[in-house]
Amino acid sequence: MRLGGYVLHRNNRDTLGAALQGLLAVCDDVVALDSLSDDGSVELARSLGARSVSLPWQGYGAARAAAVEALGACDYVLFLDSDEAFGPGALEVLRAWKASGPTEALYRLPRRDWAELPGRRFRYRTEWRARLVRRDTARWRPEMIVHEALPRMRAPRLHAPIEHRFATSVERRSQKEERYALLWALRAHAEGRKPKPALLQRPAHLVRDGLLHGAFLRGGADAWRLAWAVAGYHSAKYRYLRALREGAFPRMVQLYREGAYAELFERVRAGQLE
Repeated sequence: MRLGGYVLHRNNRDTLGAALQGLLAVCDDVVALDSLSDDGSVELARSLGARSVSLPWQGYGAARAAAVEALGACDYVLFLDSDEAFGPGALEVLRAWKASGPTEALYRLPRRDWAELPGRRFRYRTEWRARLVRRDTARWRPEMIVHEALPRMRAPRLHAPIEHRFATSVERRSQKEERYALLWALRAHAEGRKPKPALLQRPAHLVRDGLLHGAFLRGGADAWRLAWAVAGYHSAKYRYLRALREGAFPRMVQLYREGAYAELFERVRAGQLE
């Protein structure tokens, strides 16, 4: 059984090495999909033994599709983000899985989101994420610009933990959530989705992460601040979706419709929404 692995990155030299080393330890082929970095990430990837492939940034869907295509013939695809690394025991579990003759289309791994805030580090939450995909199921499309989930299907759990540097600043995390909320809404609008009540989303997700996932217990006041910022994404995306349905941001809608995703991301990053 042949296992391919990939990481998407830009200027992520400080965390990229750990992600690649984990994949290289268990995969038969590893691609580092580079979005035109200039911090030495490409040189690092090559020095570790990964194949570097460059592609201007056009969103997560296009990047994931390009990475899978670059891997070529393989039976399964295993992928990490550039700020992730395998936790204790993960490689042993993955090697045993690989030798077991797997057949499922999808497997979910536990991802532990870590907050590394000034003076405090704590586990914010643990979520099970689809990260091990049979090659014929690993189909991403360019219009999946953010939160590019594969179709829902049976997905057994594989206890190979992933450690994720989720937040190093509440402010930067909040800004990222706001950008992603608009990008999600643009795709949802194009697909004809209807908005949910925006006001209910923030408290619901605050309770989910803070209480049900235990962030408040482990992180105290810092966890409250972070959870409030993260939960804001879920209200913002439906607020944006409602605004789009009412005719807001026509230029952004046009760019998405035309598939001009590179310009779309640049405008969102710069705050040029009109």
